[in-house]
Amino acid sequence: MRLALVVTAGVLIITAAGLAAYYFILPHAALRVTTGAPGTAAHRFVAAFAATTIAQHPRVQIRMVEVADLAASAKAIENHAVDLAIIRSDAVIPANGETIAILRRDVFAVVTPAKTAIDKIPGLVDRTIGIPQGPLQSYNEHALDTVLSYYNIQPGSVKRVFLPMAEIGHALADKRIAAILAIGPMGPGEVVDVVAAVKAATKSSPKILGIDEADAINKQFPGFESIDVPAGAFRGRPAIPDDTVSTLAVTYRFVAPNTMLDIVAGAIAQSLFTAKAKLMQSTPLAAQIEAPDPDDKNPVLPVHPGVAAYLNNGQQSFFDEFQSYFYMGGLALSTLGSLVAVVIGRLNRRKSQEELSRIDRLIGIADEALRAHAISEIEALEQELSGIVGWFVKSGAGGDGGAFSVAIAHARYAIDKQRAAILREGVTSASQEAAAPAQKLTPEMRSPETSSGPEHGLTAA
Repeated sequence: MRLALVVTAGVLIITAAGLAAYYFILPHAALRVTTGAPGTAAHRFVAAFAATTIAQHPRVQIRMVEVADLAASAKAIENHAVDLAIIRSDAVIPANGETIAILRRDVFAVVTPAKTAIDKIPGLVDRTIGIPQGPLQSYNEHALDTVLSYYNIQPGSVKRVFLPMAEIGHALADKRIAAILAIGPMGPGEVVDVVAAVKAATKSSPKILGIDEADAINKQFPGFESIDVPAGAFRGRPAIPDDTVSTLAVTYRFVAPNTMLDIVAGAIAQSLFTAKAKLMQSTPLAAQIEAPDPDDKNPVLPVHPGVAAYLNNGQQSFFDEFQSYFYMGGLALSTLGSLVAVVIGRLNRRKSQEELSRIDRLIGIADEALRAHAISEIEALEQELSGIVGWFVKSGAGGDGGAFSVAIAHARYAIDKQRAAILREGVTSASQEAAAPAQKLTPEMRSPETSSGPEHGLTAA
């Protein structure tokens, strides 16, 4: 039992040492992050994020994983091939994805010329709409089809053409297209570029089509959000739009699989939010990074619990949080060690009581042996002694080995002594029984030759 205690203590010490080594030697996280092709906005952003994060947390490793498009990015999260991915809320959504941060909020803007009969989305029926060419053109077209479906408009009833940015303003001025769909941020991006191109080509300020049903569309298609675009969001002078416009928006998000540890998700969110100013020096898109609403119950890309905990509980450094995990782990190990010690202690007490009862029985065997009168009694006691000796050897009883040895020797001595005494008694009794007939002869049994008496003498005379 003492050996068991030593082994248990050794295991606990080695485990604690291993955890400490992991904390002080190994990196706290090795993150694989999806990115677009080199030169794209996504690639520049992820590269800046990696450099900033490593500067903040030298023990965090970040590996950039290039993917073809947003669909491949979502698939990488679903397959656990990466730890972080850039996902667009209205595109392909990973079933296991949870939001770490909102990187950008892009406005769904239908741009029309200053003079047009189109004032609502249904007005696009039997018209041609232009979509700027680019890596996201297929996703933008799909967004258009989704919005049209809300109005029960068949996608084929609205023609669309993909045009380079240099041609798109002239196409609207020449009436080859009736409107332009641009999806981009309220700031430098696609919508601002389209507005500038149309303004230059038509020599007039374009309009942004309002979508009054934005809230209802959001409830039916959670990948879209309702947003109010303030006056002058896309051009300051003249202001475009000239008044606040309600429309839709999609979000680009940093998404992690729902299996990511809460502490890691919270640390990533903290790194993004606290390093926003440094990220803006590398890419202006970082200015639009924002924290998700921890109370948002949107079923599409819900907020990761670790991020929600970080936002609700305030800023706590990654290392402080991680140290608290080790502290709790140490408490758990200490508690486990105490429980093991209690169990071993109880087993030891139970074993000690059993050993004492066996010692008492050995003394009893010795006493019974000294009172025995037959070899059969001695043999029964000797058999019981052999059983106790066997138990002693097999169980490795060591609580009081000296007392056990003395008790065994005492019982053995008593058995051997009484056996010898019984055997000596048996020999003496047999000798006495053999001599007894000669000593008990009567006068009548004696030989005539040895007999004498008056009767014989008279006869002779």
